[in-house]
Amino acid sequence: MSVGAGGATHRPDRPELTAWCDRIDRLNEAVGWLMGPMIIFVTGAILYEVVSRGIFNIATIWVSEATVYGSAAVYLLTGGYAMLHRRHVRIDALFDRLSVSAKRRMDLLALPFLLAYALTLLVVGGQTAWTSFLQHEGTGTPWNPAIWPIKACIPLAGLLLLLQTFSNTLRDMGIIRPATNSAPSEGQA
Repeated sequence: MSVGAGGATHRPDRPELTAWCDRIDRLNEAVGWLMGPMIIFVTGAILYEVVSRGIFNIATIWVSEATVYGSAAVYLLTGGYAMLHRRHVRIDALFDRLSVSAKRRMDLLALPFLLAYALTLLVVGGQTAWTSFLQHEGTGTPWNPAIWPIKACIPLAGLLLLLQTFSNTLRDMGIIRPATNSAPSEGQA
């Protein structure tokens, strides 16, 4: 960063890096919006099961696993969306009392742990999903759906989280300009 006339701080002009981070932000925004209707599906499936079983005494073999699969996909794939909008769990009672610079230091302190988590999801989850795919792994229930599609969400979740962490960190450190279409960073609120 450089200081211009009147003491104004100017961020370095890095249009390629800014464009890359903007694409990451848009990707996680799109994934978040695409996964939203899955909650409606899960709710509808549970309602169908309750009515089917409770009123017509007809049980289904697919609803339980379908709702678990749908919920798992939403939970996993919207991690980057939550990171984009700064909605991951923190101890707000303490964090909100910190200065902007202290918040940034805390985020940087947590960064190695977040990176380790995301990389573990990516690498170990990828190995697990690939093994599941090669083995044609099913649940072993009467419906017996394939498990690999949900297991494939694990490394994808790690990748989306890793990319959004990269974008947020560059923005928070002032290396590139803040996002204009996402939730404000802690220093901007």
